[in-house]
Amino acid sequence: MNKTIDNIILNALKEDIPTIDVTTDNLFSSEISEGVFIAKESGIISGIEVMRRVFELVDKDIYFKVINGDGNSVDLGDVIAIINGKSRSILKGERVALNLFQRMCGVATLTSKFVKEVGNLDTKILDTRKTTPNLRILEKMAVVHGGGINHRYSLSDQVMIKDNHIKAAGSITKAVEIIKSKIDHSIKIEIEVEDYTQFLEAIETDCDIVMLDNMTNELMKKCVTSNKGKLLEASGNMVLNRIKGVAETGVEFISVGALTHSYKAMDISLKFNK
Repeated sequence: MNKTIDNIILNALKEDIPTIDVTTDNLFSSEISEGVFIAKESGIISGIEVMRRVFELVDKDIYFKVINGDGNSVDLGDVIAIINGKSRSILKGERVALNLFQRMCGVATLTSKFVKEVGNLDTKILDTRKTTPNLRILEKMAVVHGGGINHRYSLSDQVMIKDNHIKAAGSITKAVEIIKSKIDHSIKIEIEVEDYTQFLEAIETDCDIVMLDNMTNELMKKCVTSNKGKLLEASGNMVLNRIKGVAETGVEFISVGALTHSYKAMDISLKFNK
């Protein structure tokens, strides 16, 4: 498992068990239990290996069997995984495992809804950097499990010239000229525009992608018609019931912040067998 993910898990375990589990440690010693993780609602699975890793870090001897893996669709009552091992070890890892797993499933489930809205159109659903601090790696992983695509992971990955960059630099053209003279040619440049005038200026620059921010569908369609070979990304107020109409304008990408900031954790429970 990725070292960053291990650190997330270890920090979460330390937060949950700073000294001892005063309940479990005083009830059990070497007793063995078997349990099942059950979906209490329909959704898309994401983070099953993260959940497995939580228990491995608690107790390397825990047996964990995956029934429904990442990307699988489950319904109410479906068994997701089976676990067997020391009762105290399972109980100590349960909450951290479910906290991470339920949230990843929630992201994947919401992402899949947006992807389904696009249907057979060529437009791809992207995530954003609007993630939970320190959980970005998990939430972006979940977007992929839900059928979406990761946008830049961090500020180091790609140039994104936004409104305040433009104001500080003086113009879109000037901002691109400055940045182009200083970065490696392999780094892509994206420009955020808010109106048609800015769009016309942006497509004349040496950028790769133009983001159409908070535009109406009609204005986005006008930009698509006037485009000169740039990749176009729609962003801003991308709610589920609007996605198909935006995709029909002809943009290549739609970025949706809601995927990682407005998801609902999927309801999943661990039940011990008698």
